[in-house]
Amino acid sequence: MSNSVEPDPSIDEAPILHVDMDAFFASVEILDDPSLRGKPVCVGGAGARGVIASASYEARRYGVRSAMPSVVALRKCPQLIILPGRFDRYEEYSSRFHDIVRDITPLFEPISLDEVFCDLRGLSTLGVRPLGAARHLRQRLRDELHLECGIGVGRNKLFAKLGSKEAKPSVVDGRLRPGAGVFWVSPEVEAQWLETLPVRALWGVGPATAEKLHRLGFRLVRDLAKVDAEILRHHLGPAMATVLSAYARGEDDRPVVVERALKSIGHDQTFGTSVVGASGLAPHVVHHAGIVARALRQRGQVAKTVTVGVRFDDLSMVQRSQTLPFGVDDEGALASVAQALIEGIHMGSSVRLLALHVSSLLDRSDNQVQLAFDVESGASGTKQAIESSRQQQVSNEALRDVLDDIRHRYGTSAVGVASDLEAEGLHVQRQRGSHAFGPTEPEER
Repeated sequence: MSNSVEPDPSIDEAPILHVDMDAFFASVEILDDPSLRGKPVCVGGAGARGVIASASYEARRYGVRSAMPSVVALRKCPQLIILPGRFDRYEEYSSRFHDIVRDITPLFEPISLDEVFCDLRGLSTLGVRPLGAARHLRQRLRDELHLECGIGVGRNKLFAKLGSKEAKPSVVDGRLRPGAGVFWVSPEVEAQWLETLPVRALWGVGPATAEKLHRLGFRLVRDLAKVDAEILRHHLGPAMATVLSAYARGEDDRPVVVERALKSIGHDQTFGTSVVGASGLAPHVVHHAGIVARALRQRGQVAKTVTVGVRFDDLSMVQRSQTLPFGVDDEGALASVAQALIEGIHMGSSVRLLALHVSSLLDRSDNQVQLAFDVESGASGTKQAIESSRQQQVSNEALRDVLDDIRHRYGTSAVGVASDLEAEGLHVQRQRGSHAFGPTEPEER
C-alpha cells in the first residue's frame, strides 16, 4: 500500500505515534548471540505444551508466528531454534527503549515491554513535525539499541496502531517484504482502510470475537459501520459494541495516559508433566513465591493481594485470591498464603499450569506490619496462613536483605535457602516468566 509522505502533516493533524519493536524478544536474543543472526529463532517453550512468544522474521518465512503451539512451529520449520524467555533481559532493553522515547516526548504510554503510544501535542510550539519526530526516534533506536521498529503516525490511537503494523516488515508468500519504517495514516488511507480492512484488524478483536462477528455476517469494518448498535450490544455486550461501533467510524477518543504504574507481578509455569494434588503443587508454589518475591524486592515494593490460578488438563481454569492487612515481599510469607489458597481449590484433575500473581502494590517504605492482630474472617486454614505470613514477613527481614545483597554481588546462585537445595545442588528459583510459554523439556519442573 502506498503512503505519500508529502505534505508532512502537522501535529494537530497527526498527534499520536505508536511505536512497536520488531520481534522484540527474539531480536534481543540475537543481539546477545550474533551467531543466531540469519537463522529462524523463536522465544517460547520448546516442549510439547509450549507456545511461541516471539518469532524472528526468518522464522516467520516458514509460517511460524507468535501464540502458535511449538509442536506446530517445529513441523513448519524443523530447524527452528526455540529459546526460553529471559524477562529480566527484555525489561532491561525495554527500560532503555522508554528512556529514548522520553527524550523525544515525556507524554508517552507504555502498553507492553515493546510498544508505546506517544502524544506530540506538547511539542507543537517547538516546530516539531510528526514524521520528522518519528524518523528521528526510529533512527535513535537503531543506533543506540540496534533494534528495529515500526512507527505509525495518526490522528488517534486506532489509526496510529494500524499504521505501525503497516510500517513493519511482513512475510508474503514466504518472502520478506520490507516495511516503510514510519507510516502516516493520512485521511485518504483512513477512508480506504475503513472500507477494506477485516474486523480482525480492529483493536480488541481477538480470534473468538472475530469468529462471533463472522457468524453474524460481519467480516469487514464497513459492515460494522452499517449495523444497528443494538444488534452488536445483544451479541457482544454494551462495552464491546460501543467501542467497535466507534472504531468502525474511525473514532477513538482514548487519551495517551502518561503514568501506567505497574499493577501486578506474577509468574506462570506450564508443566511438562501434569502435577497431581495440592501436595504435588507445594514445591512449585515455593519456587513461584521466590521468583515473585525477588521481583518485588528489586522494585522496592510489597504486595497485599495474593492470587493463585491453576489450569487443569481439561483446560478449565480456577483462581483464588486473598488480600492481607499488610504487604509482603518475603518468599515464605507469599508461599504460606498461596499454598492455603491452593488447598482451597478442588483438584478434580491433574494440573498443567500454575500461576502466582500479586497486586495491590505498595512502596516498601509505606508498609506497616503489626506485631500481632486478629484475623476476623476466613477459614481457619486461611487465618493460620495469614498469621504465618505475618510472622515470616517480620522475622525474615534481615535474612532477606543479606541474601539479596550477596546475590547482587555474586550472582543469583551464590547463596540460597533450604528450599533451593535439589539433588544436583543449589537451585535458586528461575527468573520471572521463564516458563510463561511452556516447558523446554518434557520433564522439566
